[in-house]
Amino acid sequence: MFVQLKTGYNTDRGPSWIGWVDFSKTWSTAYFRGRTLRRAGGMFDANFYDVQTDEEFWVSGPKRDRTDTRYGPSDPEIEPEAVETYRAFLEGAPLPGRENG
Repeated sequence: MFVQLKTGYNTDRGPSWIGWVDFSKTWSTAYFRGRTLRRAGGMFDANFYDVQTDEEFWVSGPKRDRTDTRYGPSDPEIEPEAVETYRAFLEGAPLPGRENG
């Protein structure tokens, strides 16, 4: 998944990562780097917030053309355990769990 911190940064300028994100069964909670992120609507530029810090995040599937951010340069940190899968995805392989669409 592509994850970007929105709080405290100008539009699409916060740090970002490509890595594994675990979701609850309802997809309303995401777990990433020891954080618990809850899905919420009504935020200006985010779709999840950290339940402990209230920091806002954008969480989405990665894009093959690497245009994960809308306005800023996309230079996410790729988590070491996701490098191989992410490179395969960039070369055309489906994301795990998305082999059939």
